[in-house]
Amino acid sequence: MAIRRLFVDSEAARHPRTEVIRSRLHLPAETVSDPRMVYEAVSAADDPAAEGKSVLYLTRNKGAFIRKCPGTRTYTCCDYHILHIGTYCVMDCAYCILQAYFHPPVLQFFVNIEEMFPALDRLFAGDPPVRRIGTGEFTDSMIWEPWTDLSDLLVPKFGRQSRAVLELKTKTTAVDALENLDHNRKTIMAWSLNTEQVIRSEERGTATLAARLAAAARCERWGYPLAFHFDPMVIYDGCETGYEAVVERLFDHVSPENVVWISLGSFRFMPGLKPLVQQRFPDSRIVYGEFIPGLDGKMRYFKPLRIALYRRMVAAIRRRAPDVTIYFCMEDEAVWEKTLGFAPEARGGLPRMLDDRARRCCGLTSE
Repeated sequence: MAIRRLFVDSEAARHPRTEVIRSRLHLPAETVSDPRMVYEAVSAADDPAAEGKSVLYLTRNKGAFIRKCPGTRTYTCCDYHILHIGTYCVMDCAYCILQAYFHPPVLQFFVNIEEMFPALDRLFAGDPPVRRIGTGEFTDSMIWEPWTDLSDLLVPKFGRQSRAVLELKTKTTAVDALENLDHNRKTIMAWSLNTEQVIRSEERGTATLAARLAAAARCERWGYPLAFHFDPMVIYDGCETGYEAVVERLFDHVSPENVVWISLGSFRFMPGLKPLVQQRFPDSRIVYGEFIPGLDGKMRYFKPLRIALYRRMVAAIRRRAPDVTIYFCMEDEAVWEKTLGFAPEARGGLPRMLDDRARRCCGLTSE
């Protein structure tokens, strides 16, 4: 979706990055002294979740730039950290939790991103350091490329150290600016993948599967390590062969040796998301599957269904990439053991598994 309206926080109006973004958007800016003015403008629309995708709010991050991923103790968490550069997304996926997480959802970018660098330096120097950081929890990592200099700042910053990796996760093809950056293999370019059917029916405004894989191949040619996330996987008639076909196409485009990790996760949602999906995506069937409440209060596919699909996916990945690290996002030990044959604790825990893989693939130091 195109940005149609631009709001600027009065405290951010004089920031140099604000003027750069304004000039690239070619839009007049409405300066506001209170963010509630933006929220009210979005909330007044018939479809606030859609309206929020075309209204950009430039402001300052007055809180922490680095946060721990909001996992849960009831499921295995990877101890990921979030680089909080903005919120929401211009793409429109039916299953997206962000449309229900924010009230209302507002596309906002923090122009004072240079203030995150001291916090990053402290993490790089920490004992132990935080090994894995990403920008894709509250937004898509690459939607900001047309308007900001974000990758120009972050990628070289990570490239100048050897204790952490930056993961940029996307459903876009906005990678042109990455070609000549000095990444030193400390930035992992990652794509969320799904079947052709799910992309067509549930992922409005995203790049096609073919385009995502072509963008990944370009980044590999430029020396970037890669990662892929099959999450959320949607169960429907024929989904197993559909996901296996995606695995085949993936490794027809990129080298298994350059894939750092692949995550698997099934569609899960807070009960409050269901009426929103029914209203905004009346043709979608994703909320009508065989779901039961999980330990975290989210609705999840019946466990035997998840395990059956995961087993097919693990076998398909192992045929093409026997050494790649596969992990589950927010699953319990029983799923790990019945699918991969071990629980993460047997190998030192999931955070250690992923940290070790990053050391091998991205040249991180061990201290």
